[in-house]
Amino acid sequence: MRIAFQHELSELSDALVEVGELVQVAITDATAAFRDTNIELAEDVLTLGARIDAKCNALDDTAIDILARQAPVASDLKLVVTALRISSSLERMGDLALHIANLARYRFPERAIPKGLKKVFTEMGALDVDIAGLLVQMLRDQHPALLTEIDELDDKIDALHVRVFEKVLSDSVKDSASVVDATLASRYHERFGDHAVQIAKRIIELIPAEEHAHQDH
Repeated sequence: MRIAFQHELSELSDALVEVGELVQVAITDATAAFRDTNIELAEDVLTLGARIDAKCNALDDTAIDILARQAPVASDLKLVVTALRISSSLERMGDLALHIANLARYRFPERAIPKGLKKVFTEMGALDVDIAGLLVQMLRDQHPALLTEIDELDDKIDALHVRVFEKVLSDSVKDSASVVDATLASRYHERFGDHAVQIAKRIIELIPAEEHAHQDH
């Protein structure tokens, strides 16, 4: 019985990695679609968004089923509940990628990025893609040091987020639609990074203290 339960927990972890990989593809396509006004990539993100939602729903159903059937002990209970929380954050990250892609779709064939902000949004997009890759790695390997890397990239996104607002509040961006697009896009990029940090911290909580000490050496 215990072996079967451990197998279910392992499948839950594998499912989180799969969702993380889909989110990585979604943010990669979404940021490229936003940067280049690529309608085909933006449409791809719609499909990916539906797949992410479906996988998260299935994962949540599995986790709730485990809770109902197995009445897990404290450490296993924490793992299942954390998996539910991570699933929720990953689903939100997928939504944010979709929001970014939709900005490109709604403005097509016009550019969604206001003049003078393409470099900033290109940097923000690249940072979000890097964060997504590190998060998948962390979901797979549960290495504590990856949290520091994710945190540092998130700080860079926050700094760029401030730059977007400074630009938008200056007189250089006069078109109201561009102001709205830039404000929303910057917020979506920033929130994507925040969710990744939250997930990374939840993963850290699951790693036993003795493993922390071992992996830090």
